[in-house]
Amino acid sequence: TDGAVKQSVCHIVGVQFRNCATVGGSIYGRFGFSDVLTLFAALDCYVELYKGGNVPIQEFIHMNYDNDILVAVHIVKTPVKITYLSQRNTATDFPVIAVAVSEYNEKLHVSIGARPVRAETLTLDLSEKADMEHLVKKVQEQFSFGSNRRGSADYRRHIAGVLVQRAWEENEQQENLHGTGSASTSGSLAAFQAYRSGKAAVSAASVIQYTGRRYQSVN
Repeated sequence: TDGAVKQSVCHIVGVQFRNCATVGGSIYGRFGFSDVLTLFAALDCYVELYKGGNVPIQEFIHMNYDNDILVAVHIVKTPVKITYLSQRNTATDFPVIAVAVSEYNEKLHVSIGARPVRAETLTLDLSEKADMEHLVKKVQEQFSFGSNRRGSADYRRHIAGVLVQRAWEENEQQENLHGTGSASTSGSLAAFQAYRSGKAAVSAASVIQYTGRRYQSVN
């Protein structure tokens, strides 16, 4: 992810707290201020629930709280360009606004959190990048922003536009650095479920599985 995961966690409170916090806890809580949720919402990933089964993370974000158990978080190994950025009043404070912009499966995905509500994702055609001013305006109009003691709705809307443009520029730098390989794949929920049920070859749905505090790469 070219440092996007690192950027989503390095500002969270302090080392002692980060050593206690987990990815699963951050995602299951679906907190409005969550850096981790904002990042994962822009990735091709699914949560595995004990009762609910495999659910795309964008769908999981909007589910009501219940007593189900989060078993694992699965990230499909989709070729991706992604950048995570946030604005904070102080280094270790909660974010005023958080933005993740990714490109995979021939689509542009913009996730914005700390608005100050749960992160949501807007999926657009890659052609939208041709007019960045229009893209930024569209993002500002599609997302709702609120006010609290960390910032006003208008301030958040403005900063979100700035961060979306900066994230797009960083993604373009990644492309120039690593080449112009296609950011698309056959990875999908159907392929992932086939892998989990043993009905498909492992290569059909390569995933990174997160359980507890360890990552397991399944190739």
